[in-house]
Amino acid sequence: MGVRGLQGFVASTCPQVCTVVNLKELAERHRNKHPGCVPTVVVDAMCCLRYWYTPESWVCGGQWREYFSALREFVKTFAAVGIKLIFFFDGMVEQGKRDVWVKRRLKNNREIARIFHYIKAHRKQPGRHMFFIPSGLAIFTRFALKALGQETLCSLQEADYEVASYGLQNNCLGILGEDTDYLIYDTCPYFSISELCLDSLDTIMLCRQKLCESLGLGLADLPLLACLLGNDIVPDGVFESFRYKCLSSYASVNNLDEKGNTISAVAHHIAKVLRLHQGEKRLEEMLPLGPNKALFYKGVTSYLLPGQTSPWIFQKPKGIATLHKQVVAMSSDPESKQEIPVCTDPDSNQESPVCIDPVSNQEVPVCTDPEIKQDPMNVEPEIKQQVTMVSDTEILKIARMRHVQGESYLVYNILTSGEIECSNTLEDALDQALPSQAFVYRPVRQRVYSLLLGSGQDGASSCPTVREWFVYSGNPLRHPDLVRPLPMNVPGGTPSLNLLWLNQELGTQALRTDTLLACFDLLSSREELQAVEMPFQALCCLLTYLFVQVDTLCLEDLHAFIAQALCLQGKSAVQLEALQLDCVDPRAVQLGALLVRGLTMVVLVNSVCGWPLRVGDFMPWNVFDGKLFHEKYLQSEKGCAVEVLVEQNRSRLSTFHSLKSVVCKACLREDRHIVSRQQWRPHHSGRWERQGSGSHRTSSGYSRSGQGQHWRHQGPGSRQHEPERWKRHSPSSGWSS
Repeated sequence: MGVRGLQGFVASTCPQVCTVVNLKELAERHRNKHPGCVPTVVVDAMCCLRYWYTPESWVCGGQWREYFSALREFVKTFAAVGIKLIFFFDGMVEQGKRDVWVKRRLKNNREIARIFHYIKAHRKQPGRHMFFIPSGLAIFTRFALKALGQETLCSLQEADYEVASYGLQNNCLGILGEDTDYLIYDTCPYFSISELCLDSLDTIMLCRQKLCESLGLGLADLPLLACLLGNDIVPDGVFESFRYKCLSSYASVNNLDEKGNTISAVAHHIAKVLRLHQGEKRLEEMLPLGPNKALFYKGVTSYLLPGQTSPWIFQKPKGIATLHKQVVAMSSDPESKQEIPVCTDPDSNQESPVCIDPVSNQEVPVCTDPEIKQDPMNVEPEIKQQVTMVSDTEILKIARMRHVQGESYLVYNILTSGEIECSNTLEDALDQALPSQAFVYRPVRQRVYSLLLGSGQDGASSCPTVREWFVYSGNPLRHPDLVRPLPMNVPGGTPSLNLLWLNQELGTQALRTDTLLACFDLLSSREELQAVEMPFQALCCLLTYLFVQVDTLCLEDLHAFIAQALCLQGKSAVQLEALQLDCVDPRAVQLGALLVRGLTMVVLVNSVCGWPLRVGDFMPWNVFDGKLFHEKYLQSEKGCAVEVLVEQNRSRLSTFHSLKSVVCKACLREDRHIVSRQQWRPHHSGRWERQGSGSHRTSSGYSRSGQGQHWRHQGPGSRQHEPERWKRHSPSSGWSS
């Protein structure tokens, strides 16, 4: 979230709001004031990713070992001065924020197109001004921080709300992030991550009290101001005409930009006009809320932390529902109860409809317009599904705990809402030779859905569907793709989650491994894959799956993937940082992103199957480096010998041939022959096609039976995805057949 134009306004018009502070000194004062209390900073991790990612190279798939080193230095610096860090990550996208999420993803698509255009024109990485965070950065940052011994939490709702709540309830030193909403919440002090100097621990503190003094407002007025200016709940277009009227009647128009004058004018209207009738008139009598009344109340109450109320909302007993906010899972006492007023219409004698979270018996509010007759169970589809997707409360409780602790990925979202999303990936929309990762890994996700929700084999009507908001070329993201599970192929039948997660009997670990391999449709190669030495087992599974699914991958690609993983084992972050590339190849850029997205799928599958693999073995800083892969890719494309790829190391050479043999043999079982690019002929459209063989493979998991559909046919507009066929609402396709 963020308030439109507020960041620039504060920087240009209210410099007194920004104060240089030293976190070490503040921590010392905090200890003196609160003896025995450890100074704690709550970190909005999603705001900090750009700050943390300091490696120069970002386009090749990520400099993960360098990044891990930078995170370790960050944590070490705060620990040295006795400051405890608590990291919060976004765990879901609220339904009301979906439109904003979509707009940002479409904007990212345009930025990615410019990045690939630059690479093709200049054969090098663009400057930092075009920086795009590597795929999977947020997911793997959680695991990196955990590996560094840090407390890492994943939100069950809007992350900034949980950050602000935690900071207030735990008397924290402050919040470290970069979001103007932290100026609106009445919580602990807000520190800027972008202004942080790690060497000195100096940064900027943005003071909401001074902001109020500058605008002539009280702290309780800030949520009202935020909604009138526009945020992620109330679109800025809703009150555009109202802001124009405020500006027209504002006498003290200063030499500010238009946005700055507008903010001052709206604040003036609140202070001089609305406040005159505060407590006497309802907001809808003073503001042109119209059909946006419920949305506006929802926006205002979204800033109210547990125990807080707003003087702008009539607090009628019948108009307030109690919400035991899901942030309780983040507090030190997981059984604690907290209350917060919920968005209602002040005129209504009815409470907002609520439903019960089957895990915690917590009431979840639904903000409605009382003038519209609605079925409470149909107001928010995701809440209805939260009750019906699964019924095993023990499984839900475990999944919720693992989600909150940041130990799993997507599992709780699938079990509760049946809706997941995946942001942008560095993919070239103009290169149809490589499929989008959204399609490549969909069969894996479909088998995961079968494990979590059941496959509905007794009939299509009982088959659950998962709504996927995945970004790929040509997808306007107007609707989610509706994806059905694929039946699992596990000896003895699909195991239950109770068995995979809770059973400690001898032999269960072997079942977990079998189930993981079945998710990648690789059970036929179980013995060879299990014989692979650590930490390359997960990588070999992933490479085998990739090469079976995408037959535009060639032997040179396999050589590069294996060689970089082997050479990475003997290199430090400093050595990797010093590595220089002759040029940047757009295809290698996309391959790097494709592999890293695959590693996130390993995270998903491993957590669903009960962790048969050691987590560290598939963390990218142990098996992948973007620049190193790029170097090996360029060498392999030039025809360099394997000895050159493994840097003349005999031990690596032996392991190289062993890993290559495992992958190639496993692919042969799926009738996939990995051949050199030199044995292909270029297709007229720029794609590569193997001689004597069609280049199409199925991405449904039914390659041997011929069922399912190839990734080139999974175009935008696909709405209902199931094993037997793919229904579309649009005949257009993002991939040519």
